[in-house]
Amino acid sequence: MEKTNIDIDYVATLARLEISDAEKEGLQRDLESIVDYINELSELDVSGVEPTAHAAALTNVWREDVPGEPFDRAPILANAPELMNGELIRVPQVLPGEGMN
Repeated sequence: MEKTNIDIDYVATLARLEISDAEKEGLQRDLESIVDYINELSELDVSGVEPTAHAAALTNVWREDVPGEPFDRAPILANAPELMNGELIRVPQVLPGEGMN
């Protein structure tokens, strides 16, 4: 098998990372090990294996969207830490510059 050579400086530049020489040596070994393992896997015969997107079968659980009785607003609003206009729950500002009072 051919020796894998990865340009760590180039990879670090692409990722916008500043790494020390000691870190470069460790990353070189780690990335070469990963690429070698992938190359080893590519040699396996998987002709009889069906491709999958997940290791375990996934299924969605659906239920009918049936309207029900709404919650009583008074107890919900009574538990709110702060209200706006007596009917809206005030939450901390998420986006800067919105400035709702």
